[in-house]
Amino acid sequence: MTNTLFRPLKLGALSVPNRIFMAPLTRCRAGAAHVPTALMAEYYAQRASAGLLIAEATMAVEGNSAFWMEPGIYSPAQIAGRKLTTDAVHAAGGRIFLQIWHGGRACHPLLNNGAQPVAPSPIAITGDEVLTPEGKQPYAIPRELRDDELPGIVAGFGKAAENAKVAGFDGVEVHGANGYLLDEFLRDGANKRTGPYGGPIENRARLLLEVLAAVGNVWGSGRVGLRISPLNSYNSMIDSDPVALAAWLAGRLNDFGLAYLHVMRSDFFQQQTGEVLTPVRAHYKGVLIGNMGYTADEAEQAVAGGKLDAVAFGTPFLANPDLPARIKAGAPLNPPDPATFYTPGAEGYTDYPAMSV
Repeated sequence: MTNTLFRPLKLGALSVPNRIFMAPLTRCRAGAAHVPTALMAEYYAQRASAGLLIAEATMAVEGNSAFWMEPGIYSPAQIAGRKLTTDAVHAAGGRIFLQIWHGGRACHPLLNNGAQPVAPSPIAITGDEVLTPEGKQPYAIPRELRDDELPGIVAGFGKAAENAKVAGFDGVEVHGANGYLLDEFLRDGANKRTGPYGGPIENRARLLLEVLAAVGNVWGSGRVGLRISPLNSYNSMIDSDPVALAAWLAGRLNDFGLAYLHVMRSDFFQQQTGEVLTPVRAHYKGVLIGNMGYTADEAEQAVAGGKLDAVAFGTPFLANPDLPARIKAGAPLNPPDPATFYTPGAEGYTDYPAMSV
């Protein structure tokens, strides 16, 4: 039933043995100063049978924490901590990209030494709170970035890409999804600015495309992926025409020769509906990865039918370190424990059992 998912796939400059990928999952297990730990290395190595592991959202630029205990890739200690992961994954036969990220307006002063978050426009996230050392707090109103500050952010992503290479990753995924900075510029519900980075789609996409160019200059585009979420309303995001945005961006990305485009197909909160994968597939000529809520059978059908080239699984991989083997055997899956998604330590992280054989 799932033979197609176990066909090899060429991702730009990288070949992978199967099409069952692990989506980036924030787990808040980094140590002090956002330094990745040996426990994180164990977690990823356990899941090395994925066609590709995409490591969790990692701060490209210092001072932009949105999750309290998420990792960074801007200091020598962080690079050394991340090398523990890449060494462990490669020793287990795996391949791993690092997702690089700027939290934008999802950051909070209490997580960043009092610094006000930045965004395309001074619009705060509503309807949710952020976890801080002082408990859950409302999101702050961000400061609108000046146009002359944006080259520094692009350069920050470029430096993060260099650091990821030093840390031994096989490539990087640029985080353009889920209401963080690059997505905030992309969607018109968060981007109300005028000038070269606001207004029509091609202007709103400018920062993202500049970041892709900078990262591609470091890695070569065939080692760079991009994740987008045109429909997802997480972090109080919305766009007036998400399908048109997705279709335009898919066509424009053909100029970059990316390793892949990774698309979150729906909305966590069902505030926005639509079908974005079909127009993306029609316009984008490269490797397309689907994500959000796929069963093994649906993933098999999507790949076998040519709708996708691979599927990224999130919580199923979180709770099942040997997910490809379970899918191949038709074995039952461990249920994930949401209570331990973001808690420190090994519980609910590295203690999910492998399949009995």
